[in-house]
Amino acid sequence: MGDPAGIGPEVVCKALMTMSDADRAATLVIGDPVFMRRAAALVGAPFAFVETPGAVPAGDVPLLAIDAPNRDAILPGQLSVDAGEIGYLCVERAVHLALAGEIDVVCTASLNKTSLRQAGRGANGHAGILAALTGATKSYAVLASPQFSVIHVSTHVSLARAAEVCRTPLVLETIRAADLHMRTAGVARPRVVVAGLNPHCGEGGLYGREDDDQVGPAIAAARAEGIDVAGPVPGDVVFQQAIDGKYDIVVAQYHDQGHIPAKLIGGHDCVNVTAGLPILRTSVDHGTAFDIAWTGVADPSNMKAAIAMARRMKPLARNPAAA
Repeated sequence: MGDPAGIGPEVVCKALMTMSDADRAATLVIGDPVFMRRAAALVGAPFAFVETPGAVPAGDVPLLAIDAPNRDAILPGQLSVDAGEIGYLCVERAVHLALAGEIDVVCTASLNKTSLRQAGRGANGHAGILAALTGATKSYAVLASPQFSVIHVSTHVSLARAAEVCRTPLVLETIRAADLHMRTAGVARPRVVVAGLNPHCGEGGLYGREDDDQVGPAIAAARAEGIDVAGPVPGDVVFQQAIDGKYDIVVAQYHDQGHIPAKLIGGHDCVNVTAGLPILRTSVDHGTAFDIAWTGVADPSNMKAAIAMARRMKPLARNPAAA
């Protein structure tokens, strides 16, 4: 359900309202029952949350109830230790279920990093939580939209640091992750393209040697492994080529190189996917929106897109070859 002080419970309920009875029955909501029922009443949801285990009547929604500590202290739009804790506990339970094979895909609403830090659960949001709970040594941020997908060699580091970490081994690992992610998403033969780090890919060394000395060798190594990968292509043209259908996924070298075009073009349909984990996970690509929390005006489009992406990934979740 995400942070209950934010818009997570509301957008979850609004997304559920647009589903068929069969899809609702196949969607296990993990959250505090008071907040989820309060959100359902806020939006006028025509269904009930039914706590599992047990039979769920047609049209209603199964709820794995996790009670929030000190529930009354969690207020709309306010940072809270207790909100951070329950947000963490919900993700923790979802990951355990996914690792056990009891659910296919985890789809998360937004958490607040400050509330998580106040609760002693780390300040790196979902990324840090998922890595710790799954034992993953490396994961990758993928932004997926109907137009194209983008995966990042580096994300939450300074621009100077991003240039430093753009080295052949990490670029090659990211290309591999891009190829595997697209296969998991149902693309039989993904077309990967790598964006250059420097303007004009360095212009033969005039604007930097990284593209020639580090990125190029990674691309060559990936091709030798049988991956369909092109590049490096200058960052100012590569996304238009992807939008035009030439490529399925772009390997961006740093956070803003990938995030700006993905969010600008993808809009509400841009979904956050974490690649490189032993489980499948999608998420909304927005924050907790404390300024509008519990007012009933939150737009559920991104949550709907994240759930739709999760459903597209589901058939391959049990496929050992894809995993």
